[in-house]
Amino acid sequence: MEHEVLTDLFAKMLRIRRFEEEAARLYTEKKIGGFLHLYIGQEAVAVGTISVLKETDYVMTGYRCHGHYLARGGSSRAGMAELLGKETGCAKGRGGSMHFFDAERRFMGGWGIVGGQVPVAAGLAFAEKYKGEDNIAVVYLGDGAINIGSFHEGLALAALWKIPCVFIIENNQFAMGTPLERTAASEDLSIRALAYPMARETVDGHDIYAVRATMHAAAKRAREQHLPTLIEAKTYRYRGHSMSDPAKYRTQQDVDAWRSRDPIKVLAETMDSQGMKELRLRIENEIEEEIQDAVRFAEESPFPAPETAMDYVYV
Repeated sequence: MEHEVLTDLFAKMLRIRRFEEEAARLYTEKKIGGFLHLYIGQEAVAVGTISVLKETDYVMTGYRCHGHYLARGGSSRAGMAELLGKETGCAKGRGGSMHFFDAERRFMGGWGIVGGQVPVAAGLAFAEKYKGEDNIAVVYLGDGAINIGSFHEGLALAALWKIPCVFIIENNQFAMGTPLERTAASEDLSIRALAYPMARETVDGHDIYAVRATMHAAAKRAREQHLPTLIEAKTYRYRGHSMSDPAKYRTQQDVDAWRSRDPIKVLAETMDSQGMKELRLRIENEIEEEIQDAVRFAEESPFPAPETAMDYVYV
């Protein structure tokens, strides 16, 4: 069982990494328009937390959403097609990079408005409690969203009404490009939970087993006691905020230090040390084939028909 968990976590993180690397390549070839926010470096947070959820739990996130979508079981083909604006995409080519969506898997979208997803996730969790279900909602946000009003509104209501929601701050240190010490008075972002109050935890976002353990406790609390939790996962993105960001606000030494303990690299070394190198190589080949297939599928898929431009809109 331990080997099965190890290989599953490794495969899921590697899938995200290779998906994002290919997305970056396609962007430089001008095959992807608009913004592109990559999840490279943060894979252990999405995979670790989502790996302990039930299929009926809700998941929401901000606009850096590809990793969460894939960790939730989203299709590489549909994700890549969405990036290219194709009809076969997970949002039929109408959402693009920032708005992946898969209602069947209860992945309720990447949200482009900073912090806007927080009270919506609290609402989903409230609905599950109201219906008497034991499902929970999990919502992700970056460190740049913790000073947004909707963040505080969501936490305040969750604590007041005892809502089964887990709020996860993916603290990648720089928000869009401003060092954390210039936007927060404390390095401990989970301390914000004390104001409401609710349970809180800070975890090493590069340690996938620590992430899983922290999330397991938070999910249990939400499911059994209908109590929210605020988790801060300290992590790091290896690239800029988006593809247009050269990330000159940090040093290469800092990036290298985080890369030296990369969660995918750590699990690969663990597999090798346990005599699983052949299996690891096979997984790497299978993931590579899957991602290349997704790229071909996306490039060969049709764009939405012009006459459908007004479909799926309210007015």
